[in-house]
Amino acid sequence: MNDINDTMQPLSNGQDPYLESDRSREACPVARSERLGWELRRHSDIVRALHDHETFSNRVSHHLSVPNGMDPPEHTPYRRLVEPFFSEERLAAFAPVCRRLASALVAALPADGEIELMTALAQPFAVRAQCAFLGWPERMQTALRDWAERNQRAIRNLDRAALAQNAHAFEAMIDALLHTRRDAGARPEDDLTARLMFEEVGGRRLLDEEIVSILRNWTAGEVGTISASVGILARFLAEQPDLQRLLRDEPGRLGYAIDEILRIRAPLLTNRRVTQCPVEIGGEKIGAQERVSIVWVSGNRDGRVFEDPLAFRWDRDPKQNLLYGAGIHACPGAGLARLELRVVMEELLAGTRAIAAIPDRAPEPAQYPAGGYAAVPMRIRKAAT
Repeated sequence: MNDINDTMQPLSNGQDPYLESDRSREACPVARSERLGWELRRHSDIVRALHDHETFSNRVSHHLSVPNGMDPPEHTPYRRLVEPFFSEERLAAFAPVCRRLASALVAALPADGEIELMTALAQPFAVRAQCAFLGWPERMQTALRDWAERNQRAIRNLDRAALAQNAHAFEAMIDALLHTRRDAGARPEDDLTARLMFEEVGGRRLLDEEIVSILRNWTAGEVGTISASVGILARFLAEQPDLQRLLRDEPGRLGYAIDEILRIRAPLLTNRRVTQCPVEIGGEKIGAQERVSIVWVSGNRDGRVFEDPLAFRWDRDPKQNLLYGAGIHACPGAGLARLELRVVMEELLAGTRAIAAIPDRAPEPAQYPAGGYAAVPMRIRKAAT
């Protein structure tokens, strides 16, 4: 779950970031741009940077970011603290809750007609699932949705004042949540947010500011990327009726299919690093304290690793897919994301006979730094009940 709050550069020329990344990777695999600093575009260079945290640091901001914006040895105990929150046992317990949320949203879709998928399914599912996983009350869903929308708008507009104001708003929201739990005598077994209040690092309880940072990283990353991913997946299957029918008949193949589709069209375009020493990579010499961007959308469409990279194929090596990163900063919530996406797509396919693109209504691309779509018009036919 990457902290998108530090990604402040707009897509300058208005081009499709996916096609632009393909062209730029082949023309200049490592290059410097005003918006992103040094861009790493080839799969091999990205993998090298991901596994060399001593050279390519995650400490890219002065703001506290736990554990995403930390390097070892500081990173290690916080990462160790976070990982059990996404254990197999915890995800198994959450799975039926997640399915009920997805099933209810699919059931509420019209029986036969046109929908805008992002507002009808993708966005509400992402927000509701995140609130349920963290143990937040339903009233928090609206607050979280509004906060995420304001945050994305501030990032698009390069509005640092609005970003700062939004950070304070999130802090106040979580502070109120923590105070309510403490006043009610919360116990660590109550929910995940309460458990954070009892976690220790370095022989002391987590500070409230550390809890806020952890929850901000989880919510900012999870809500945005899950929502974007649902839109990407639904649009892709709407344009691939044969694949759609196969997955409706054989839902057990959805796990692989979801990762492969999101390899082709990434929900998160870039992520930042800062060099700690001079380094040569991809034939370019980069100095110390230089901004570096991992261009996920480019690395995962690199034909040197993925033959016929824009085609959906069943014979890819999943270990080469950088959807959830690699190295010590690989997404700790990958299991949760995969669970949520598999469940919501299972419910959408099971609850419909067909989903289809609308020829005269193209999807609206999301604005950088978000991937995927801002709006996905489509036509659905519900399954017989």
